Amino acid sequence: MAITASVLARYVENIRASGYSIYHPITVGHPDLWIPTPELEVLLDQGLRGLALSGLPIRTRSKVVKTRVCESLGYPVPDSFRKTTPRFPGQAFDTYTQKANNLQIWNQELAPSRRYVLIRVSTADVVTRVKVVTGDSLSLLDTTGTLTRKFQARCIPGNAATELVSQYDTDTIRPHVRDDATLLGSPVAHPRPRHLLTIAELYQRLSPLVGTTFGDAGHDQERNRGARLHRLVCAATGYATYQDDGQFPDVRNQLLEVKLQTSPTIDLGLVCPNSLDPLDVPMLDGAQVRHCDVRYAVFYARTDGTTVTLTNLFLTTGVDFFGRFPQFGGLVSNAKLQIHLPGDFFD
Repeated sequence: MAITASVLARYVENIRASGYSIYHPITVGHPDLWIPTPELEVLLDQGLRGLALSGLPIRTRSKVVKTRVCESLGYPVPDSFRKTTPRFPGQAFDTYTQKANNLQIWNQELAPSRRYVLIRVSTADVVTRVKVVTGDSLSLLDTTGTLTRKFQARCIPGNAATELVSQYDTDTIRPHVRDDATLLGSPVAHPRPRHLLTIAELYQRLSPLVGTTFGDAGHDQERNRGARLHRLVCAATGYATYQDDGQFPDVRNQLLEVKLQTSPTIDLGLVCPNSLDPLDVPMLDGAQVRHCDVRYAVFYARTDGTTVTLTNLFLTTGVDFFGRFPQFGGLVSNAKLQIHLPGDFFD
């Protein structure tokens, strides 16, 4: 479903009619009251852009921002804002007002399913852009190794060039998958019941990519490598266009995450593939999608510094992920996380 004005208005009207406060819990994926991340970003960007904060004390500025957030989403403004974690528990998000690209998060870990509302403020203290990302997406921007938790696994190719690790999809999404499913929307649109390809069909469509080559942007350009593979995956799956909004999973419309490996270590960030935590997508006919229901396409590749060659494909559900890719890693403790946002983050 496209993000139209009527879709956005419906969420606001539903919340206003519910009488809920920002502290009332809402089930992730609720079709009427849970605002998915893409829609949340548009609502807050429209509602806060142009908000003037010049001359306001820090605490007053924070209250003004939170007040406008409530008004933009249809929530009543509370007499006072509680010190909850997160600050807006009903929709599971925190707000951060950013004049610089150095995001600082004090005394708490990044939470994979929490949303982080990043509000860009100009030098004149006027809101110019709002971006909303989940913790798992934000963790991928951490290049300092300061994250308090990070999941990793090991990929060792076998004799076969392609492996369908999971023969079937999880019980949760199996009623909604079809070998001949019609693709509706863009690669980043929300998944729709009965318009999801089976994992076996995805395997048939993606397997021919093994042997494909593309130019290597260099070892310091992992994002560009991943984008090139993502474009190939979108085309092979059957999409006429390529889109990537940086959210998990990469091809949200098919609940498909894409990994490119030129070394054995698979960096998973904050997302544990076999997690039972709910995924930030609308329910499928009342069924709540979980992280473990996501399908993972892991491509192994070799590079000579100029050309990347895809040598292997593994396709698995999150449930079966660690059965093929052994997990390893540890915990690191930090009082403050500092994440440098890319220069084009708010573009």
